[in-house]
Amino acid sequence: MKSNLQKRIYVAGHRGLVGSAIVRALRKRDYTNVITRTHAELELTDQQAVRQFFAENQIDEVYLAAARVGGIHANNTYPAEFIYDNLMVQANVINEAYRAGVKKLLFLGSSCIYPRMAEQPIREEYLMNGALEPTNEPYAIAKIAGIKMCESYNRQYGTDYRSVMPTNLYGPGDNYHPENSHVIPALIRRFHEAKLNGASKVTIWGTGTPRREFLYVDDMADACVHVMQLDRDTYDQHTTPMLSHINVGTGEDVTIREVAEIIRKAVGFQGDIEFDTSKPDGTPRKLMNTAKLTSLGWRPGMRLGEGIKETYAHFQADYKA
Repeated sequence: MKSNLQKRIYVAGHRGLVGSAIVRALRKRDYTNVITRTHAELELTDQQAVRQFFAENQIDEVYLAAARVGGIHANNTYPAEFIYDNLMVQANVINEAYRAGVKKLLFLGSSCIYPRMAEQPIREEYLMNGALEPTNEPYAIAKIAGIKMCESYNRQYGTDYRSVMPTNLYGPGDNYHPENSHVIPALIRRFHEAKLNGASKVTIWGTGTPRREFLYVDDMADACVHVMQLDRDTYDQHTTPMLSHINVGTGEDVTIREVAEIIRKAVGFQGDIEFDTSKPDGTPRKLMNTAKLTSLGWRPGMRLGEGIKETYAHFQADYKA
């Protein structure tokens, strides 16, 4: 009889920010059969390749963390890729997992699934109650489809496919691309290079007034494993429309100006911060209501200032100009 720690667990997207943290979380808990494939080894937009992978590997559980992700610039520049790639990856992995008899799967979405002007803090039931933020609408629609796909397979086939919606994530393994990264890694790189170059100021898009919630990625991974390990009787809304997903966050937010100041201090940049108000701000505020997850026994462990210090240390170790 296979023990719980010997289950064959496939982490899709194991080289990404969240996927790599999930692998760390599983191995920390002594799971011995964590299965991964690189993009070169398995193209998740290729249905036949995904079908063959599941047919050959007797997977017991799936963490679906593979996705095309990026900030405002990337979402605005590549909307076709953002909707197509994410829809195809989700459809292939979820459907082929079902065909192969995988009973348990965790789908990772995003807080951008909620309406742009949703009441704050955002509750799970606000899904599809208003217009999305235009700058990342294609990505958000793909993620909503992923939630609905899991929900639908649960309703029709009796699977146990769960969905978690993280707030803005940061931490080791983030993408620091100068144009396609999210706000914390983008600012870490910008302040670091400004310090190296002796620059007098760093310019940031927008007004600095939007409020954002940030979660350390290893906390997110811990929450993912926690949700997957919940008894089915405990997590009993997996087929309920609009309520099958779970928000994951800290329940606290800061302004972009405030997080920029925290990063400037962590990096040690002595110059000024200015805001380019001709650039878009994005959603005014995105704070998650995490009461459901708290009621299920999970809370985050890392404070924002400490998390940014940890993240900057990892960035310095890997940085190449």
